Amino acid sequence: MEIVDNLSLADYTSLGVGGPAERAVIASNSEELIEILSESKRRQTIWLLGGGSNVLVSDYGLPGLTILQSGGRIVFDQDKVLVDSGVEWDALVEQALKRKLWGIELLSEVPGTIAGATFINIAAYGQTIGERIEWVEAWDRLRSRRVVFHQNQLELGYKQTIFQNSPHLIITRVCLNLSKKVTHVLEYQKALEVAEELQLSVDSLTDRRQIIIETRRRSGSIWHPHDPRFSRTAGSFFRNPLVPEKLANAIINFDETETNPNIVKKMNTVHGGSANRVSAAHVLLAAGFKRGQNWGRVKLNDQNLLKIEALSGATAQDIYNVMLNIQSSVLTKLGLKLEPEVRLLGKFKNKHKHIDK
Repeated sequence: MEIVDNLSLADYTSLGVGGPAERAVIASNSEELIEILSESKRRQTIWLLGGGSNVLVSDYGLPGLTILQSGGRIVFDQDKVLVDSGVEWDALVEQALKRKLWGIELLSEVPGTIAGATFINIAAYGQTIGERIEWVEAWDRLRSRRVVFHQNQLELGYKQTIFQNSPHLIITRVCLNLSKKVTHVLEYQKALEVAEELQLSVDSLTDRRQIIIETRRRSGSIWHPHDPRFSRTAGSFFRNPLVPEKLANAIINFDETETNPNIVKKMNTVHGGSANRVSAAHVLLAAGFKRGQNWGRVKLNDQNLLKIEALSGATAQDIYNVMLNIQSSVLTKLGLKLEPEVRLLGKFKNKHKHIDK
């Protein structure tokens, strides 16, 4: 495990921006991660990077030690699976489907690692990782030892877990409880339309994966590391907000596909657990933003309004400024405070700094 000084982190994120890590090391499995953490000083600043698909790293870089998680073990025991934190999420989904196990197929092609998926409690098309978790092992930096959290201790919510407010807890392994039987009815309307068009069965596990991947592709939500065909984005930049019913009804009317509002409400419920958790894309449309809108070296993606895209020469600060611009406009026009889903790592100029360790 070689420690490298001043490693460019732009090469390790999907946005392709950001300064260097003061010191960096690669952990290829959870045991190496624990070894690194156990040898680090309690007060040393540590940053964790997995797939780099949901972060914005400051142009100033990251002080202290950055641990790059890459790979690890996947161990199945009937319908349970134990996974190292650095394993690519979709690699696990593929392995589960090969074993005819249900429960995470609707989360196909979500980018990132197991740690990232667990940290944010990924949710898509009616499934969440949280409902499949049996326990999570983490390294507690305050007590310098491993700790285990069972599902009922994780403070699970919409894209929320205990780890987001506990930077001293570093996810090292996750145990998921999958199923040999169907766990969810696929109800998301756009996915059902894809299934009908392609004549795929929603009751087939392998067909479901194809349905979800095609649905994600049509919404511009596919990203593969190091593939030049994909734009430099960090996925959906903002969380879907929960708003009062009257405002939710008004925002829904900005749907560009002319979908029946009741169907939109149902999709909002499937995605976010409530008809009033509106799509952040609808919020941006209601505030007057458009696909492809440009701010010099930064734009909104042509396919997916929620993706802030880095163009050639863009800096992390450029992207951060666009984020502030969008948040300010939404607050002024709609009275809503949009929260970023993307993790902001390091120091940024202007109104405030946000450091997420």
